[in-house]
Amino acid sequence: MAEPMLIARRNTTECHMLPGLANRHGLITGATGTGKTVTLQTLAEGFSKIGVPVFMADVKGDLSGISQKGSISAKLAASLQERGIPQPEPFACPTTLWDVFGKSGHPVRATITDMGPLLLGRMLNLNDTQSGVLNLVFKIADDQGLLLIDLKDLRAMLQHVGEHARDFTTQYGNVSAASIGAIQRALLEIDTQGGDAFFGEPMLNLQDFMQTDAQGMGMVNLLAADKLMNAPRLYGTFLLWMLSELFEQLPEIGDPEKPKMVFFFDEAHLLFNEAPKVLIERIELLVRLIRSKGVGVYFVTQNPLDVPETVLGQLGNRVQHALRAFTPRDQKAVKATAQTMRGKAGLDIEKAITELGVGEALVSLLDVKGRPSETEQVYVLLPGSQLGPITPEQRQALMANSLVAGVYEKAVDRESAYEHLKGAAPAAANASGVAQANTAAGQAPVQTSVTDQVLSGLSDALFGSTGPRGGQHQGLAQTMVKSAVRTIGTQIGREILRGVLGNVLGGRKR
Repeated sequence: MAEPMLIARRNTTECHMLPGLANRHGLITGATGTGKTVTLQTLAEGFSKIGVPVFMADVKGDLSGISQKGSISAKLAASLQERGIPQPEPFACPTTLWDVFGKSGHPVRATITDMGPLLLGRMLNLNDTQSGVLNLVFKIADDQGLLLIDLKDLRAMLQHVGEHARDFTTQYGNVSAASIGAIQRALLEIDTQGGDAFFGEPMLNLQDFMQTDAQGMGMVNLLAADKLMNAPRLYGTFLLWMLSELFEQLPEIGDPEKPKMVFFFDEAHLLFNEAPKVLIERIELLVRLIRSKGVGVYFVTQNPLDVPETVLGQLGNRVQHALRAFTPRDQKAVKATAQTMRGKAGLDIEKAITELGVGEALVSLLDVKGRPSETEQVYVLLPGSQLGPITPEQRQALMANSLVAGVYEKAVDRESAYEHLKGAAPAAANASGVAQANTAAGQAPVQTSVTDQVLSGLSDALFGSTGPRGGQHQGLAQTMVKSAVRTIGTQIGREILRGVLGNVLGGRKR
């Protein structure tokens, strides 16, 4: 069984996180500059030491130092001595760097189909009507066996559905041209934000996240998110997609001795901000059920009110850094936080929250019986790894020596919806071009057989033809249909029309 992880202390008081209860999720909150990033790095390092793979987003670009052994400055050493905390032993975690844009790490890709209409609708900020049309487009693509892999596939599918809206109305429902246009515009916006780099193949294999090195230490998967934060909806939806994929792919294992993986969701407010009710319900379901898959989820945010109550109730391990009560909302957050943490005799939690120093926190972790422990006012331990970012040279070295080096770098564009839907038009154009070229070169046109000539004449007789100057000549079928249409208002007329169409076109077999 893995040893408890010491994450904070003060004098003789120590706070240990029990690995067997780390999959009960957690919350790290606090105002800017109070020490959340250091706490995040300390926890990630602790999990890596006991062989638990970790995923976290490097929002500010300073978590990459976890890959290098750290050193303590004289100023920091003096602060540790004043607090009675020993200096950490230098330590470096095995680290894999990832990047949606493929520049600061290995590329991360997902297919449109795997993302699904719900998450994609959230990313595109669609209303209910537009989301309904997007669901319809996915359904039509599934029924027709068309693969939606990248953005050009989805654009082609939207265009196809829009152009043939009447053909789909009876079976699937009305298709609004305005909704099609709105979705296309939203896709263009995502494209300009770099979404074209995210959607495609080879798709990320989440098993590559769940690696350990030769010494048995858990791999720290670090997503470069500094540029991704410019597209907050893309960031939030991407992390939620990863969580959904983990839930779908991993088997049920109950409560393991230690988590199979720990997932840190930094800047969690971006996930819940203006999220529709159906998405909030999905997140709540994921958080509640993914525990039995051995995955721990830790939300990191500035204000506890950023997390909905239905999700907040699932987070057993709490690390609360200082909050500033400058506004009514801040004051409400302080009071709400104090009420949700287990009290301790002699500790005024509500007052302490506003007086905590940098690196100081109120900590309540689950005990051996799964109950929140009494809240302790302690100092979070420093990690043994480097505080701050690594150099570009160190980053390139990590990528070159990675276990997945060369696996995701080259994009694959196989035949999918775009090629299928756009392939027919170029083929017809090429056939027409060949005929024109033969005529221009003085070559005799291709001779048709007697059978082809007979069938062509029969077609003209039945369905009409177009003269050399564009004149339209009606055929037998058109004449009969027009005659039937004139009497369409009567029951006899309707029966004639059905009979004519059935005889000429060959009635559909049932």
